[in-house]
Amino acid sequence: MKKIIIETDKAPAAVGPYSQGVRIDNLVFTSGQVPIDPATGNLVAGGIEEQTERSIQNVKAVLEAAGSSLSQVIKTTVFITDMGAFGRMNAVYGKYFPEPFPARSCVQVGALPRGAQVEIEAVAVI
Repeated sequence: MKKIIIETDKAPAAVGPYSQGVRIDNLVFTSGQVPIDPATGNLVAGGIEEQTERSIQNVKAVLEAAGSSLSQVIKTTVFITDMGAFGRMNAVYGKYFPEPFPARSCVQVGALPRGAQVEIEAVAVI
């Protein structure tokens, strides 16, 4: 089993003792991606829709740096601060993850880094 650390400037840099992603054999595990624009380092403006889109774009960048893609995702975990926003998050999510859908968990949390409304992590195959 070979562990490869994934890094890309197309997603926000890790700001602590973690990696943007890790590849082990033919699996890629992304760290949770909050809606930070990697070009500016700022949280994107807007609501849950804009934040979901940016979070997924950040996940996509990490996956692509590892040699995978959103179409290869087998499991996601979505953390949101307001379950009342689930339907709006889900509408954006569905644009990026068509059938056959990956497995998914969605959990409401008390708070996310930088005041984000959503954070998404993924597991994908290569």
